[in-house]
Amino acid sequence: MWLASNSTRRFSLLEPLFSDLEQRGLAEVDETPPSGTVDRQVSQICLRKVAAVPPSGHDLVVVADTMLSDPDDHSLSIGKPRDIVHAATTLHRLNGRHHQVWTATSVCWKGEWHHWCASAVVSIPELTTDQLDGLLSSGSWQGKAGAYDLYGPMGEFATVVEGAESTVLGLAAGAMEFLEQLATLG
Repeated sequence: MWLASNSTRRFSLLEPLFSDLEQRGLAEVDETPPSGTVDRQVSQICLRKVAAVPPSGHDLVVVADTMLSDPDDHSLSIGKPRDIVHAATTLHRLNGRHHQVWTATSVCWKGEWHHWCASAVVSIPELTTDQLDGLLSSGSWQGKAGAYDLYGPMGEFATVVEGAESTVLGLAAGAMEFLEQLATLG
């Protein structure tokens, strides 16, 4: 099985299921959000990743993308922060609010692609300046949509209030269920 992603969270979700899990991200995929709703944006980026998957000989290949909807304008996406200033701005925007996380996942099983797109709602309580500074200084925001990692330091504060945790961690719920079924096949 090939996880075509550099995400440590996706790897941690799949590693218990697949003993032969290989992780190698895709090079140079355009992750610039297209126009449209956030679910469309994340789905289109995921499909770009599908198009970038070279022939590999793997029976099972997984690609995914995750974005957040801006809590003030659900047509705007929030992706990975460029730097610590961008991360701080993002965390302040999410502080004390609910937001929607979208994940699109594509799975190639024996040459046929299957696609899912799911959302979940996460609540972040009102955090103090010291708590926000701690999140930033931890570096856990790096490479994470929305500038946080639910299984990292933000896990002490954030709560999934609707939808599946796997969607927030980087694999759409339906895809996770499909992969769990495949894992039982051996």
